[in-house]
Amino acid sequence: MTAPSIKMAGHAAPNAPAPATPRNLPRTGGVENPSAQALADRFPGAVLRREVIWGDTNVHIVPARARELVQWLHDDPSQQYEYLVDVTAVEHRSGGPLEVVWHLRSIAFRRFLRLKATLDKTQPLVVPSVWPVYKGADWLERECYDMFGIRFEGHPDLRRILMWEQYKEGFPLRKDFPLRGRFSRSEQLTQALSANPEAHYSMGELRIADAFDDLPAEMKVRLGHGEVTGE
Repeated sequence: MTAPSIKMAGHAAPNAPAPATPRNLPRTGGVENPSAQALADRFPGAVLRREVIWGDTNVHIVPARARELVQWLHDDPSQQYEYLVDVTAVEHRSGGPLEVVWHLRSIAFRRFLRLKATLDKTQPLVVPSVWPVYKGADWLERECYDMFGIRFEGHPDLRRILMWEQYKEGFPLRKDFPLRGRFSRSEQLTQALSANPEAHYSMGELRIADAFDDLPAEMKVRLGHGEVTGE
């Protein structure tokens, strides 16, 4: 049996330049990541515009095509974006639409690419999940859902991850969220005291703590089926 070859970071592209810290970068108009042009050629209707800001290439895409583009960047031998750095969102203080942002890195080619999709806040905030491509998107997408209210279609377990599941005040990183919260301090205290502190434990720990009966019905069903994703 032939031993599998080992791919070392940065060695899949023989002609790739040696890594070096970029210096004296212009704010705009720098050298574009070649993957941006490749995306535009492969998906002309899905790429809206491209820009280079402080040396990083941003590709603005149609929200509904996000998973398709990410899948190609991950799978195509000429791209090999094997590392999902982050999934996050931005709502600008000046108002306007909300942006979903994906940070992708090709270790093989030493490339970084930022994808952005703009969501109209008067419409449902929905984009495809990239969890089928990167399992590391699990908690990242849950955080975006929790903090901004963005729904990732196709995520296997989309629920709050920082706030408790019964949290009723909205989405704390939205710019319309009041600094003191939507409820009075006394109501916030009441809700916090009424929450079961055992509710985040595993099924085995819940049996020991005897707290299973206090969980919401939907969570009981999930745990009863042997939940593994997102634990």
